Amino acid sequence: MPSEELTSVEEIDVSAARRIAAGHRAQGNSLVTVLQDVQTEYGYLSPEVLEVVAQEMDVPFSQAYGLATFYSSFSLQPRGKHHVCVCMGTACHVRGAANILEKLERDLGIKTGQTSDDLQHSLESVNCLGACALGPVVVVNDTYHGKVTSRDVDKILGDLD
Repeated sequence: MPSEELTSVEEIDVSAARRIAAGHRAQGNSLVTVLQDVQTEYGYLSPEVLEVVAQEMDVPFSQAYGLATFYSSFSLQPRGKHHVCVCMGTACHVRGAANILEKLERDLGIKTGQTSDDLQHSLESVNCLGACALGPVVVVNDTYHGKVTSRDVDKILGDLD
């Protein structure tokens, strides 16, 4: 079942975000680097975590939020254990990426941009992954699958633990 909006009733422990941001600030690293490391720690960037990062890095919240929403590699919602991304760029699109995406939506039971209620799968589409010669391309947890067919989708999903 798809989850329209994932929110947690539990309070988020922001101590790791505080530690990560403080360490990067001491080294003079960029806000983008801090956000990457914080997202790796939490799996996404919650408003509470973004507020702590902004405070620790001595930047306005709007700057942290702006970066988090500008780059597609950042997520403001929890992602599933298995993050599935389909390239919809021109080269992939003309080779059937839309059909691949539709099959993934059916098989995973979620729409593009959603995460399953059990937080096992997230599905998204992007404009280009830069692997045009391999189109259509599906990326699962940073592993690229090229020249994907509908039959390949079954194998890709079957290989997930």
